[in-house]
Amino acid sequence: MSEITVQDGQVVSMEYTLHVDGELIDTSVGHEPLEFLQGEGNIIPGLEEELYGMGIGESRNIIVAAEDGYGVLDPDAFFDVPRDQFPAEIPLEIGVELQVQDEDGQPMMARIERVDDDNVRLDFNHPLAGKELVFDVKIVALREATDEELEHGHVHADGHHH
Repeated sequence: MSEITVQDGQVVSMEYTLHVDGELIDTSVGHEPLEFLQGEGNIIPGLEEELYGMGIGESRNIIVAAEDGYGVLDPDAFFDVPRDQFPAEIPLEIGVELQVQDEDGQPMMARIERVDDDNVRLDFNHPLAGKELVFDVKIVALREATDEELEHGHVHADGHHH
């Protein structure tokens, strides 16, 4: 009986911790492990790629370059907005996150990148774009995906969709 390792079409349960620039960004510790279908792009590509062949109980430190994570910074994703268009209650400070609507009325997150006398520069990049991602992962369980999961390309847990 060969040991089961991470392959396409398997549901992986994984504990993880993510550090960026030495800061803890996200962790599953103290919560349920992350469950996803391997090989379907449910998680960022650079992480998924490195999990192949890992066994249950195995831990690994995985460093994902920006281009294999949340993408490189898009220089076209910065916009200058006149200061007088901002509602008075929004603090015009660098790093403040705002939800704005695009042309189709879809909500988008933006962060204030710069403030000067006339304009506020908004950054629509993902907050982790351009960042190297440092993951510590541990495979806690593996199982074959069901036919339905394979058909839908993601995990079905307890009868509800994520």
